[in-house]
Amino acid sequence: MASCPGDSYRHFVEGADTFVALVGVSHPSPAKADQFRQIDLRAGLEAVRVASEVKVQHFIYVSVAQPAPVMQSYAAVRAECEQAIAASGLAATVLRPWYVLGPGHLWPYFLLPFYKIAEWIPQTRESARRLGLVNIRQMMQTLVRAVEDPYQGVRILKISDIRTFGAAQDSARKKNAAR
Repeated sequence: MASCPGDSYRHFVEGADTFVALVGVSHPSPAKADQFRQIDLRAGLEAVRVASEVKVQHFIYVSVAQPAPVMQSYAAVRAECEQAIAASGLAATVLRPWYVLGPGHLWPYFLLPFYKIAEWIPQTRESARRLGLVNIRQMMQTLVRAVEDPYQGVRILKISDIRTFGAAQDSARKKNAAR
């Protein structure tokens, strides 16, 4: 029997209570639609399969904000992986950032004022909030909190959740450390 791609890391997952799926094409762009299907979809589906088979207690998946006006292939692949997660019966947390601000990528910071203005305009408010920017610290805090606070069922964390979910845990941790 031919081995499946996920079998190469199965031994790392066996006995784990949490599986964090982060594999994906670097520097996503609309030109990489084939790579999204070949790499992101395959990795996502294999991760769900292995996590289900070894009975991981909590599965964490980094998806993307949906629906999206651009990067349709990327969003479609991520949505397909989310459907597989839901169908698997795994307890899961799905993070849906749009763009994560981090080191080496300064140009998106120039978009922040435009997002703020778009949030004030009724016709663009919902899209600006759904497709807002988060920073690397917010993502890391949310990932840590998702690991520390497993969920029964499937929990979807959107932009506003990512901005606050991990921060609440970080704030509580600092308060306890000060005692």
